[in-house]
Amino acid sequence: MSATHDRNLLTDSPELYEARFPDPERIAGRWAEDCLRRYGAGPRVLDIGCGTGRDAAYLHTAGREVTGADRSAAMLDHARRHHPGPVYRHADLRSFELGDFDAVVCLDSSLLYCHTNDDLDGFLASCRSALTPGGLLVAEMRNGAYFLGRTDLLDTPAHAAFLWRGTSHRSTTTLRIDRAAQLLRRTRVWTTDDGAAPVEQRSAWRLLFPQELRHFLAAHGFTVLALYDLPGPRTEPRWRAGDTVATTADGDRLHLIARLDP
Repeated sequence: MSATHDRNLLTDSPELYEARFPDPERIAGRWAEDCLRRYGAGPRVLDIGCGTGRDAAYLHTAGREVTGADRSAAMLDHARRHHPGPVYRHADLRSFELGDFDAVVCLDSSLLYCHTNDDLDGFLASCRSALTPGGLLVAEMRNGAYFLGRTDLLDTPAHAAFLWRGTSHRSTTTLRIDRAAQLLRRTRVWTTDDGAAPVEQRSAWRLLFPQELRHFLAAHGFTVLALYDLPGPRTEPRWRAGDTVATTADGDRLHLIARLDP
């Protein structure tokens, strides 16, 4: 019998997270830095929902003054020990006051933990207050539009396995759409070969559609500079420096660059 957790097991176990989702080439951080340079962002950057700190640390090594913020104390402790350089702060992305910045970066679908319209308004109002006039918002997330007429990610559970500290970890992930709440709900069952009981965890992302996202951004004083599906740090194929971005917004991932109106 498995224990059920509404919290994210990977969020509570940063080293396990990095083992499950390795990024030795720092593609996510490099993609974010490329966006910041391409659109002329100043040096002060807030990485909200920074997780283990890998991307924040990369932006720091690229010469930026970086603050990484997350609501997980475990993630922040790991970031300070393993990815030093940025200043790390505890914050909730739905409402934060962390200083003045030239850019806000929000990667790996962190924005989609804003489940309600009030949550989204809180996030964008916080970004607006944090950014200098003309500042950038750079975000990367799942694309709600992908699920219009598609069920390939819903029909069959996804399986993954990897070895960490001599123990084999396996996960079975099932996705379903909660249409009334406009959420993509995820159930993931973890098993190991060390005799521990299976662990079932549940989480959810808001399903945002491109035009809906444009509407929220405009309401908070942002102009969308780019909104596209390919390529990005978590697409197939993955982003490479010099890639031309698509003009479509139909794939599984959505990439956003928006500027706060002066």
